[in-house]
Amino acid sequence: MASAARRTALLAGGALALGTAAIGYGMYETQQFQLRRETLPVLPVGAPDIRILHLSDIHMVPGQQLKRRWLHQLAELRPDFVINTGDNLSHQNGVPALIDALEPLMQFPGAFVPGSNCYFAPQLKNPLRYLKRSRGVPNNSSRNALPHEEMHRHFGAAGWLNMANRNQSVPMKGIRMDLSGVDDAHINRDTFAGWPAGSVNSARSPHVKIALAHAPYQRVLDEFTRTGADVIFAGHTHGGQICIPGYGALVTNCDLPTWRARGLTNWELNGRSVPLNVSAGIGNSRFVPVRIACRPEAVLVTLTSK
Repeated sequence: MASAARRTALLAGGALALGTAAIGYGMYETQQFQLRRETLPVLPVGAPDIRILHLSDIHMVPGQQLKRRWLHQLAELRPDFVINTGDNLSHQNGVPALIDALEPLMQFPGAFVPGSNCYFAPQLKNPLRYLKRSRGVPNNSSRNALPHEEMHRHFGAAGWLNMANRNQSVPMKGIRMDLSGVDDAHINRDTFAGWPAGSVNSARSPHVKIALAHAPYQRVLDEFTRTGADVIFAGHTHGGQICIPGYGALVTNCDLPTWRARGLTNWELNGRSVPLNVSAGIGNSRFVPVRIACRPEAVLVTLTSK
């Protein structure tokens, strides 16, 4: 009996040590920021390259100095355009820290769409709930509302375009970038606004159709693809956040297949294929401060001629 009790105690101690080590490593990995680079031949023949820096899921909390310094360093890339696909905050007092972190990047033109963690702060829950494949729409209320209007005013003052359920054309290096974005589908705020109408001969002038979404739900991707998008940018998934090495993500927090949880893939609909860039994101909820086999990232996407 004593021997059995001792074995049980040893097993329990080993499991506790393993769990503690996994949590420690997961917290370490949240600070291992990396830059992913992609190249997409989607521009008209002969067009100059356009370099787009894709940011997503920053989930800023006051005092995150390492994240702040890394975001500052991204300005050294000198992108032509910045796309921010939402979930910028994880704390009611996070706006000043966020704007300070993004200030060097806000000297470049850009566009953004919100995520649910631009509108509402994350809530303390059982972390294991994240591993459920279908979580439904979050239960948000005014009690945990975030100051997104203040954040959006700063973005707008820098010239960044709010593309939530909107479309707009932006001239860039002799190319017309036609942008169309949707508000967060994860909280059912998405309404597709179509593409900029332009002039009577706009379809014949050099242009590229760029779609923005926070959460890459299939209905959103299908609508963008059906209407002629050339490339789609999205976030939300955190790349799965807790992944199994050699296997990948367990969940995407939406109806996107897990093998598309991060990276560049092609979304196909009725014979049409559109590049889809899903960012693994830069941050995480302050209540789930771990990443495993899924390091935080920003993405530099170079659009080149076909």
